[in-house]
Amino acid sequence: MARVKLTAGRIADFGCGEGRTQTFLWCDEVHGLGVRATAGSKRKRYIFQTKVNGRSMRLTIGEVSIWSIDKAQVEARRLQVLIDNGNDPRQMKADKKAAEDEARLAKETAAVSLMMQKTRESVTLGVAWSEYIAARAPFWSQLHHRDHIRAMHAGGEKRSRSPKLTEPGALASLATVRLIDLSPELLTEWAKREATKRPTVARLALRLLRAFLFWCSRHKTHKTIVTGNVAQSRDARESLGKSTVKNDVLQREQLPAWFAAVKQIKNPVINAYLQALLLTGARRNELASIRWDDVNFQWNSLTIKDKVDGLRVIPLTPYAANLLAALPRRSEWVFSSLTAGSGRLTDPSIAHRKACTVAGLDVTLHGLRRSFASLCEWIEMPSGIAAQIQGHAPQGVREQNYIRRPLDLLRKWHVKIEAWILEQAEIDFVPAQPGLQVVRNT
Repeated sequence: MARVKLTAGRIADFGCGEGRTQTFLWCDEVHGLGVRATAGSKRKRYIFQTKVNGRSMRLTIGEVSIWSIDKAQVEARRLQVLIDNGNDPRQMKADKKAAEDEARLAKETAAVSLMMQKTRESVTLGVAWSEYIAARAPFWSQLHHRDHIRAMHAGGEKRSRSPKLTEPGALASLATVRLIDLSPELLTEWAKREATKRPTVARLALRLLRAFLFWCSRHKTHKTIVTGNVAQSRDARESLGKSTVKNDVLQREQLPAWFAAVKQIKNPVINAYLQALLLTGARRNELASIRWDDVNFQWNSLTIKDKVDGLRVIPLTPYAANLLAALPRRSEWVFSSLTAGSGRLTDPSIAHRKACTVAGLDVTLHGLRRSFASLCEWIEMPSGIAAQIQGHAPQGVREQNYIRRPLDLLRKWHVKIEAWILEQAEIDFVPAQPGLQVVRNT
């Protein structure tokens, strides 16, 4: 290849020969440096050509309009030095680009990670609580789901039957607190405030919060923030105090007054519900949520959704069957309601408290369940039978693994306790015939 001294004039006059795709003008001062002109283009470039590991290599240095001859010669010498030292400029260029790309990617990743961390740290208890409810609601009972909604309810809404607005839930004051800011000290202050107003509700809210924070510690996003469970704070628990065992129960001699007062309730659904609650010993929401499909008047059985076993079947005793048969069938619910949004009875507590006031008694709805268990002692009902009727978990190896009582055996004792309670309440009741019952005196 002919070599010439590169000058501005020669480079300017240099062009691609006719009939060629490209032509080179080689420098006589720096080996491998040249100028390349291509057909159909006015652009000319400095190039460097040599051999690396026995194979030809050609690199483009840059446009002649940008690079001076001196700078192109310096760059060519630099490339030659690299090659002489055993380096491949192409690989070095690729490595440099890869390093730059990696550095840029790392910078972008760090920026995204920082943004995501800030986003995670900005999550409030209220927002995460809504996520928690949505994720866990399919595994909860209706009552448990309601407790979570109420705990975080903002309050301030109109009541359907009262001019007063609804009160905020026990955890509502913490709704705007970021998860990252939750601390034992903050929770203790919350507990001290709530203890002066509603310690029982606050104790439930604290238990719900503790379960929620355990869920957060396993959540793909929140686990980087919630690394400990502040709801296990001993100070918070002590501030709320311990729940006391309630002893409200109907005594044998109080049954006439209680039944007389309850029977005066004008709402037939509430009237029947309260009597059935005592006579079945069921939990208040278990009984309120039974449907007509759960009642079998032919075989005198009642299917109840049980929080322990899912479902339990108990006898439908004669007087209880008479109460249910007299109720209006205006929906799927046995204890229906025309005003409740759910279509069924939701809060009979007000009517029951009024009836107890009339009777001079102080018994809660759960106290009726406690009353059933206590009154069973009068007829010496086996404790395992009473527990099975009420839906208590079997106690002991024998109850859990060996005893399987048929419905008829439960009915024998359940009918007996119902008859005894009615006798003590001075209610003269005689079943007319199987499947139909009549109340003689009310």
